[in-house]
Parts: sequence; structure tokens; C-alpha cells
Amino acid sequence: MSKSIKKFWMLSMFVLILSVLAACGDSEGSGSVTVSGESGKTEVLKLAFNQPDNHPQYKAMKEFGEKFNERTNGAYSVEIFPNELLGAQRETIELVQTGTIAMSLVAGSLLENFNEDFSVFNLPYVFDSAEHQMAVLNNQEVVGDLYDSLKDQGLFVAGAFHSGVRNVYNKEKPINTPEDLKGMKIRIIESDTNIQMMTQMGGTGTPMGQGEVYTAIQSGVIEGGENNELIYSNLKHAEIAPYFSYTKHLMFPDYLLVNSKLFDGMSEEHQQIFKEELLVAIDREVVMWDEDVKKAIADAEAAGAIFNEADVDAFREATKPVVESKLVSENAKALYEKVQAARTQ
Repeated sequence: MSKSIKKFWMLSMFVLILSVLAACGDSEGSGSVTVSGESGKTEVLKLAFNQPDNHPQYKAMKEFGEKFNERTNGAYSVEIFPNELLGAQRETIELVQTGTIAMSLVAGSLLENFNEDFSVFNLPYVFDSAEHQMAVLNNQEVVGDLYDSLKDQGLFVAGAFHSGVRNVYNKEKPINTPEDLKGMKIRIIESDTNIQMMTQMGGTGTPMGQGEVYTAIQSGVIEGGENNELIYSNLKHAEIAPYFSYTKHLMFPDYLLVNSKLFDGMSEEHQQIFKEELLVAIDREVVMWDEDVKKAIADAEAAGAIFNEADVDAFREATKPVVESKLVSENAKALYEKVQAARTQ
């Protein structure tokens, strides 16, 4: 490719991205754009997503958008941008804050940077199952104040999605105990909790954007990552890191963030419809997740993945100091107790 063509291509892509982002925001910074159609004006809500369009959360939010549009008589529509088209998750949080886009689905650990109490739901082995997790994270009596706490920063946490059980995978060997991770650099989502956790698990946590992981493992910058089977398979990581070990260390959620000004600007009726349909989407996503994980495991094995059960008790014991170190505030302790109470119900 000649230098002139390359420069033209890069300039064209830059202009395209700017035009997409410009279309995402309105003059008041609420994260939407209004268009006119046969049924009147429709407010288009742009949603950033870092996974492909075959992901259960994408499919659930697509159904949500259709129902929200129908039940508001066309007042709103939802346009989803998958595959980090609008940027990595941390970047899209800032875009939602400023009202450049309306919504983003982001990993739970990223919200620790805005309110440390979110770390309670990101602790190792805090949840037993998807049912336990959802019973806590979409119970407004438990999380209502926490989710509203980011509104003064331009963010409203509308709800939480199940995002699987995270496990360790690498290119060298099966992992059975914390000793096996010694000397390994493992990609994690950036958060203090995750860094501490991976240290206690025996490895070295290396924060990195999801889009960089394949090349980083392939080139030897890191030895592996930690994630659920679905992302592991969809991103073809089995090709370069075939050893997938069921450490089952994390079950943190993905949160739907909405620009707070946008949500507060909706009528009470539309807010209620939004909440009702989001809960339907969350329930649907859990079902679709289980279905898709079965296929993901089969696809990964076909690509060379080797799955093994790790010593979960050893990893649970090793990560107890992380749990203890995060339960320092009264709010954090109270939230953790509510999680434990839900476990026994």
C-alpha cells in the first residue's frame, strides 16, 4: 500500500468514527439523537458493546430495543454498536458520562473506579450461581442506592447481566493449583481487586484491553488470560492458549450504564417500561448464555482447547485475603452480608 493511499484510508476511517460519534450525541449532551419518521419523532439511543453480535447480551439487548420501541409507540429506538466499534469499555464509560452516547455495557470491575463499594460484587467466589447472582444484583432493595450513587458522575446503572464464570487459560500447561500459575502473566480487566486476586492466585495480573489479548499471548507478552468459555471461544483464544482450567474464581456482572441526564429526562411511564423490559432481557440473557456456552465449549475443543478441573478449594482459600481487604467500609460489609443471606435462601 502506497503512503498516499494509506494516509487517505486512515483519514477516511478517522472521519467515519467522528461522524458516528457526532451522530450519537445531541446538543444537550444526553447521549441520543432525534430522528423523524412516519410515526413521529424517535429518539435513537446508541449502545456501545465490546463483544460480537452473536453474544447473548447483544441478542438480549436487541430484543429489549424492539420491545422498548414498541411499548413507547416509537418514541425510542436502540442502536447497538458491537465489537468495540465505539471504543474499549473504559472509553465508552466516558462517552456515556459526557452524553456522547446513551448507553454502554461494561464489566463490573470497571465501576470500582467510581465507587469502591462495587468491588463487593467482583470478589472471588462471592456468588454460587447465576441465580444467586441475579437475585442480588437486580434486587433494588439491595442495590438501589449503589446504582444511583453514580448519577452525579453522569451515570445511571440500569441493571446487571450475568457474564458467565471466569476461569484461567494459558498457552503452556493445565492449571491445577496456585503454584502452577507462578511466573505467568495473565491478562485481567483493570481493577485493584483483580490485580490483588491474580497475585493471590499465584500469577501476575496484567491489565489489557480485550482486543489486544490474542496478539499479546501469541507474541509472548503474556502467557494467558482469564474469562468465560464464551469469550474464550468467540475470540479464538483456543488457537494460541489451548489450556483452559476451571478455577471458577469470578462471577462478576456486566452492567448496563445509561447517561443519567437521558434517563432522568424520560417520562415516568417510559422509565417504567425501560426497567420492565430490561428485567425481561436480563432473564432471557441467562437462558441464552447457558445455551451458547455449550456450543462455545464444543467449538473451542474443535480448535484444540483442553479443558480441566482445577482445585477450586485451593484457589478459594488463596484468595480469602482479597475478600477481607475489600470489606473495610460499613457499606461494603452490609452489601456482602446481603449477598451471603441470599445464598441461603
